[in-house]
Formats: sequence, C-alpha cells, structure tokens
Amino acid sequence: MRASSLPRLALAAGLALLLVPLAMADNPANERRENEHRGGHSARVSSLHLAMQKLWQDHVLFTRMVIVSTAAGLPDLDPTTQRLLRNQDDIGTAVKPYYGDAAGNQLTALLRTHIQGAADILAAAKANDAGRLATAKSAWYANAQQIADFLSDANPKNWPRATMESMMKEHLDLTLTEATDQLQGHYAESVADYDRVQDEILKMSDALSDGIVAQFPSKF
Repeated sequence: MRASSLPRLALAAGLALLLVPLAMADNPANERRENEHRGGHSARVSSLHLAMQKLWQDHVLFTRMVIVSTAAGLPDLDPTTQRLLRNQDDIGTAVKPYYGDAAGNQLTALLRTHIQGAADILAAAKANDAGRLATAKSAWYANAQQIADFLSDANPKNWPRATMESMMKEHLDLTLTEATDQLQGHYAESVADYDRVQDEILKMSDALSDGIVAQFPSKF
C-alpha cells in the first residue's frame, strides 16, 4: 500500500466512527425502544401520582363526611368513620412496596390515631367542653408531628422535616377551620374550607409521590 493512501484511510475510518452514533440515533427501532422506555417510566410515575391522589382525596372526603355527620347527628356516622379508617389502612399499604411492611403498618397506626384525634376534637367541640377540646387539639397536633417525623426519617433527602411539618400543620389547620365552620352552622364557609383542604392535600400527595420516585428511581 502506498504511503499516500494512509491519510485517506484514516480519514475514512474516522468518518465511519462518527457516523455510527448518527446511524443509531436515526434508526427507527432504536428510537422506538427509547420512546417505549421513556413512555413506560412516564406511565409508572403517572400511575403512582393518580393512586396517591385518590387515596389522599378519599382521606379528606371521608373526613368531611364524618364532620358533617357528627355536626348533624346523622345515623351514618359509624359506617362513614369505618370507611375513613379503612382509608388509613390503604395509605399504609400503598407505601409498603417502597418502605416495607413494618413501615407501612406504622404509618397506618399513626394515621388511625390522626383520625381518632379528629373525632375527639369534634366530640369535645360539639359538647362545648373547652378543657377536653384543648387536650384533644394538643394530642392531635402532637400526632401530626409524629407523622412528619416518620415521613422525614423514611426519606430525608426528598421529604425534609421542615417541609413535612409545614404540610401536616397546614392540613390540620385547614381541617380544623372546616370542622369549626360546619359545627357553627357556617355552611358556605365550610364548603369553601373544604376546597382549600382539597387543594392542600393534592399538593401534599404529589410531594409524597415525587419523593418516592426520586428515592426509588429503579422502580420507575
């Protein structure tokens, strides 16, 4: 081979190497596989978000139904309360694939205490028992701190303690306002309160879902 041919061969080889990635990028099969991968990831993330939103929307929906039934002394209070408690079981079960059975059961227990605390507040407020109401509120907010601590400990990078504390406090504050307005017969205000509760719980739900996706990317 003549020496003059060597530069041309080297140039051709270099161009071939440069063209390989371009050919792969332009290959419809490769593009389809990449889109399927991205689509699968997107679908799994969306599925988690929708499932979590449903669980937490049920949480505030059945909480409202318990508030209304308590205020009006309706006969559906017990089955409604049982449905609300089942929702706490469902939320605990939803996190088990990521944090394990023990953690899911612990979250369920904390949330069931949260519901019982709300019931204690409603009963004390309806009975106009100021001392009992103050005690119930204190216990309710203490439980909210425990829930915030639990979540932050489970996922400290994506669920910072201060953020979890703020979300839980806002949830309790809004729910308490909703319950107070309903018990006092301020029905239009109570309905508006519920709208705010829904908005807040959807933000909280999405924050929890985002945290799970960030902590466990291999599952999505």
